[in-house]
Amino acid sequence: MTATMDRLRHYLPLIAGLLLFLLPTMLATHSCANTTEAPSGGDKDTIPPYITDIVPLPGATGVPLTGMTFVFTFNEYVEITNTSNIFLSPPTGKTPRSRIRGKNLLVTVEDTLKPNTTYTLTFTDAIADVNEGNVFAGYTYAFSTGAKIDSMMVTGTVRDCNTLGYVKGATVMLYKDFSDSAVFSHRPDAAVKTDDWGYFALPFIKDTVYRLYAIVDGNNNNICDPETELVAFEDSLVRPFQTASDTTREMLRYDMLDTLACLARFSEYDLKLFREPASRQLITARERNSERSAYISFMAPDARIDSLKIDGYRQSQIITQFNLLRDSLEIWLNSRKAAPDTIKIDISYYKTDSLGALTLQSENIRLPLANEKRTYSKRSRRDITSKDTTCVLTVTADSKTVEQNGIEFVFNYPLIYENFDSVQFTAITPRQTSLRQDFTVTRDTLNLRRYILRPQEKLQTGYQYKLKVPYRAFRDINGFYSDSTDVNFSLPSDQNLSTLTAELKNVHGSYIIDLLDEKRSKVLRTFVVDSDTTVSFPYLDEGRYSIRITEDRNGNSYVDTGSVLEGKQPEKVKFYELDGQEYISVPAASELVQTIDMESLFK
Repeated sequence: MTATMDRLRHYLPLIAGLLLFLLPTMLATHSCANTTEAPSGGDKDTIPPYITDIVPLPGATGVPLTGMTFVFTFNEYVEITNTSNIFLSPPTGKTPRSRIRGKNLLVTVEDTLKPNTTYTLTFTDAIADVNEGNVFAGYTYAFSTGAKIDSMMVTGTVRDCNTLGYVKGATVMLYKDFSDSAVFSHRPDAAVKTDDWGYFALPFIKDTVYRLYAIVDGNNNNICDPETELVAFEDSLVRPFQTASDTTREMLRYDMLDTLACLARFSEYDLKLFREPASRQLITARERNSERSAYISFMAPDARIDSLKIDGYRQSQIITQFNLLRDSLEIWLNSRKAAPDTIKIDISYYKTDSLGALTLQSENIRLPLANEKRTYSKRSRRDITSKDTTCVLTVTADSKTVEQNGIEFVFNYPLIYENFDSVQFTAITPRQTSLRQDFTVTRDTLNLRRYILRPQEKLQTGYQYKLKVPYRAFRDINGFYSDSTDVNFSLPSDQNLSTLTAELKNVHGSYIIDLLDEKRSKVLRTFVVDSDTTVSFPYLDEGRYSIRITEDRNGNSYVDTGSVLEGKQPEKVKFYELDGQEYISVPAASELVQTIDMESLFK
């Protein structure tokens, strides 16, 4: 009798939690996604389905290790809308099989469960009613193959490291294995999916120490595949201190449109997803772009090449250039003779061997030329266009950014002759007086086909500017000369355009300052600063913008990713907040000046 009473006392909190979950008065609260309150009017059913019975009851212990099926009975007929959102933790090799029978959802575990382990089945946006498609907000069901239910919990948020946007559907994982490679080699000891706000509550776990990770699990195998999936990790070991129950605030099902309620939930950890650098180095792609150009791509950045030879060409005739990350190499042939149908490249580079070490190895690459990429010498005369016999260049002068970025010259091929002194740059005043303008020219260190022309005098509003490139000013490696080109531009004169100015103080180190559009999908302007200064963003249309500031720890002027294996987080990103908002509303015809204390922002 005493044992029966003790067992009953053990189940009382869990049964009470289930009853509270089903109780209409509780489910009608403003923040809970499930509601059984009758609609106030109209014929359409807007009430999500809810659970009326579970077999075995929540908190079941001594569950068999094999052949177990869990039955969840709903108040109406339902359907499974997303099987991947019926999630078992700890994950097993086979995903549980889910099916509908009448008003019942049957979940069968087809793998062997671990002994003396607490499991959870989580439903998030996985079930909807048949008639109206009202989505069942979700539920976390706990059971154990041992004698007790573990009761601890961790919470947190998962975001993108660059946009700081919340990531829905990320898999958050706990490991008792502390090795850095655990997340890449085997499934976790507990896991859960994030909601619309990137939030997670990982409940019913043991009171012990873990490593905490998050991944965007594209193939749903609960193991990080670094070549294709994003990953995040917590620097320090994690030990839970919160207790889980069905009535814990963080475990309630919230209306995802209730911003204040969702953001008010307690979050212990803030994980930021990034792309793990490839741990192996090898050539992954190669292509012949044209008769005299090709590229080779590498799996990992910082590729190291010892030698590169092309059959039939001297070293002085081979032009190569890496991109910024040194994971892609462009190749050009500085020769006017007709290139062979297939070029033969012998390359020696440091490649990852079978033991995981970088060793100097050689590869022979054969790159055939597709018919559509052949030059005029090997094509029908009627198919030849002017671009086939011309040094092609593109000149860009964006009126809104020309003061900062200058005038861009981009050539299709590297140059063997340049005469920028022949370029004429003039300004036409409002009185129609023509003034010659001096300029400087620099070649992009990361793109040898790109040059920047910068006026030496300050550009003036109301002036018309004309850039004239004469015929035969440039010659490329094909031996072709450029055509004449004219470009006209002027600074914007629209009185409704605005200027946003940021005064940066307490700048200690290097920072990348980006102005983003409202969706944070496009970088509109960029500055790199390493001391107190003022940056200006002129000619802005009315709208909302964001100022993203990245701590450029190594001063290389681009955002570095993190690395789990090296224990390195991605470079820290902050968004400047104005009156608590991460967006800056810029009215028409205005001049906004903001002072940003960098030391305080990154403290």
